Amino acid sequence: MLQNRPLDFLKTRFYAALLAMGNGLAHAQKADAPFPTRPVRLLVTQAAGGPTDVVARIYATRLSELMGQQAVVDNRHSAGGSIAGELTSRAPTDGYTLMVAANGTLAVAPHLMKLTYDARKDLAPVALIGNSPLGLLVHPPLPAASVKELLALAKARPGRINFGSPGPGATAHLAGEQFKTMGGINIVHVPYKGASAALVGVMSGEIEMFITGLSSGMPYVKQKQLRILGVTSAKRVVLIPDVPTIGETLPGYDVTSWYAVLAPAGTPQSIIERLHKLSTAAVTTPDINSKLTSAGVEVETLSPQQLGAKLARDHERWGKVVAAAGMKPN
Repeated sequence: MLQNRPLDFLKTRFYAALLAMGNGLAHAQKADAPFPTRPVRLLVTQAAGGPTDVVARIYATRLSELMGQQAVVDNRHSAGGSIAGELTSRAPTDGYTLMVAANGTLAVAPHLMKLTYDARKDLAPVALIGNSPLGLLVHPPLPAASVKELLALAKARPGRINFGSPGPGATAHLAGEQFKTMGGINIVHVPYKGASAALVGVMSGEIEMFITGLSSGMPYVKQKQLRILGVTSAKRVVLIPDVPTIGETLPGYDVTSWYAVLAPAGTPQSIIERLHKLSTAAVTTPDINSKLTSAGVEVETLSPQQLGAKLARDHERWGKVVAAAGMKPN
């Protein structure tokens, strides 16, 4: 029996190795399990009908098809979108809770609000959907047919022209503040609870002007419920080439919104990469690309690292604008 011990020992080692290989294979199969296997929640930082909501819903339709699971839009628009940001930052890091936000929430709001999270540290960049200029919309009866005439009217009526925003810290808010500063005029900021409410405000004459995403504003312009005097980008928009830029009257004026997808910080890199590939495929699908273009969004794809750098640059830029305007966090 003593002579058989080496053989028994070898058999034991052999079976142990097989068991280890089996456990390793099972672990690898679990790690490589398909993602997702259930619906993914998209927390959207604006109310239904707002620019971010419009973009998110176009994106979600194709994302759902590609994932084979529903991308469920969940609008959490209170406090300038910060509620969605806080919920996302505290969500499980499993890829099933994402946020779709504009740079107003990510790069502007932190300078104007005391937030419980830092978008640059507590959220992980996943994918950029695209960039969008804003439109300067006015109440139709307002006696101003151009940006130049609006500036002249504002100077003649100091403190009597109101401009709306979806809430403090939104890109639309800062766009209005920059218009005010560069134009040397005294106009009054009126914050609303979402872009849809502000649109109703400017259509009803409760406010005189509102700078907002083309995706939500242009349908009302086409219905002649609003007038558009200019776009906020450095160049005219291909979709509406006859509408001048604000910069043609105020040289140097240039404000653009961008829309991004983010996950909780700490989400595994494999899931981030999977979501990035799915998102890129979604927005570059011809039909979705066309719908986004029609909504005034120029599709652009960036790596998660490039998106993180874009966020950092915009955060610094808007911090300077807020400081120059003398605004303080609430």
